[in-house]
Amino acid sequence: MLEKLDLAAIRKNYSLRELTEETVLDNPISQFNQWMQEALMAQIDEPTAMVLSTANAAGQPSARVGLLKAVEEGRFIFYSNYNSRKGQEIAANDRVALTFFWPALERQVRIEGQVRQVNPIISDEYFAIRPRGSQVGAWASPQSQPIASRRELEETTAAYQQQFGAETPIPRPAHWGGYGVLPTYVEFWQGGANRLHDRLTFSRPGPEQNWRLQRLAP
Repeated sequence: MLEKLDLAAIRKNYSLRELTEETVLDNPISQFNQWMQEALMAQIDEPTAMVLSTANAAGQPSARVGLLKAVEEGRFIFYSNYNSRKGQEIAANDRVALTFFWPALERQVRIEGQVRQVNPIISDEYFAIRPRGSQVGAWASPQSQPIASRRELEETTAAYQQQFGAETPIPRPAHWGGYGVLPTYVEFWQGGANRLHDRLTFSRPGPEQNWRLQRLAP
């Protein structure tokens, strides 16, 4: 019989830093970039990893971990198969959420906003710098769709490898590309002692509106 896990007894007291209205930057994109830079400098594992949460037309949520690839023109950009589950849910409901968690820095960032496919030129440029194996994988994998076996996927991959050869540039498949999240809500969470965490939020009713800064109780 497996030993019962005493999860309720796990405790960690956060005490590294504080986040105040006086020290936070005026724009959430700038503040995010600063925190991301500090996460990169700290050499923590997978600093660009994020939880992407979507919901279908009926409101059923789903979440998965992906990688942030750029912050450009106020948008958080990631890439995926447009026919995947996330792609289908985005097509039905363009409201999404992103969550970054950097436990080594006792920090979390929550982002909510509207998502759109990026310009195909941007997707082409990013696809061109991906490792060749990843480029082939974008063609071979019917992401989120049922497949009979691992062998089927490997055979499909081998077929595309043979088709493209070793030197020919691989074009981006039409079903694969980037998404950009334009935020309307960004929350910065800094762990505090005795669970008195700092939570500063930036919110705006629309992408053309001014940001409003507010503190939330932990």
